[in-house]
Amino acid sequence: MPATLTEPLTNRPVESNGHSSTPIELPGLTTERHNEASEGFDKKSALEIARIINAEDAKVAGAVKKALPEIAQVIDVVARSLRDGGRLIYVGAGSSGRIAALDSSECPATFSTLPAQVQYIMCGGPKALASASDVNEDSPEMGQRDIAKRRPTRKDIVIGISASGRTPYVVGAVEYARARGAKTAAIVCNRDTALANAADITIVAEVGPEVISGSTRLKASSAQKMITNMITTGAMTRLGYVYDNLMVNVHMKNHKLVERGINVLMRVTGVDRETAIRTIKSAGRSIPTATVMLKANVDKMEAVRRLQKADGNVRLAIEDSRLEL
Repeated sequence: MPATLTEPLTNRPVESNGHSSTPIELPGLTTERHNEASEGFDKKSALEIARIINAEDAKVAGAVKKALPEIAQVIDVVARSLRDGGRLIYVGAGSSGRIAALDSSECPATFSTLPAQVQYIMCGGPKALASASDVNEDSPEMGQRDIAKRRPTRKDIVIGISASGRTPYVVGAVEYARARGAKTAAIVCNRDTALANAADITIVAEVGPEVISGSTRLKASSAQKMITNMITTGAMTRLGYVYDNLMVNVHMKNHKLVERGINVLMRVTGVDRETAIRTIKSAGRSIPTATVMLKANVDKMEAVRRLQKADGNVRLAIEDSRLEL
């Protein structure tokens, strides 16, 4: 039940899957602490405000850098899950849930993934993306219920995102998924948290106190966005949906993306614009197929066969001798 003014607002245990975890008081979280660098913030000029925020934002990349080994682990797990027909499912609430939604929604356009391959679960549902939700993120049972609807399996990886690392909704969802055999990971901005204990792999980006104390839509969310970018970009690259550093699996659904696809094919293969357009048309508007056709000097049928055998990995379809007849 939601907290009321007639019950204690601190030291309330987080319960998930029938287990109680040690309560975490907000003042003990680094993301909730007072930031001396922004003292007197409300008396600053616009330029001073911008300078303070910018100086604090500059610390985010360093915090993320310290977590690169764990980020790399998650990249490989996501790549394996997607290769095996599984899914990446993000779970979050508030700002963290919105970061999850943003990353998952951008994968189809960038890498031509199916919407089902990279999903998000937002506490409160899609309506909570645009406005604060009255759904209680303090309910682990609600998190369990929402992830249960996705039927997580051993093929999937579920990533919980929570700046505090203690959001009961997210903890409950991750614990449920792990109990069902799914691989699990956590993206947090505090150490020694309930979510870290619930996940197989924990990515900790300690960004420190926010400019406005507790406003984790600032540095914490910036760190989360950087990390989710790394995870999906890294996984899709490992799967071969990127050739060199080019968006070779781009889905050409509007004029901008059509132009990008043409330019990518020209850059990868060295052909002129007319040849690129002609090949894209004969390849059924598939840049991966067109790329293999030109780079391996094969027809469409053979290019499609190679890509299928290589699980969509463009470089393997072009270069791997094991794919030769």
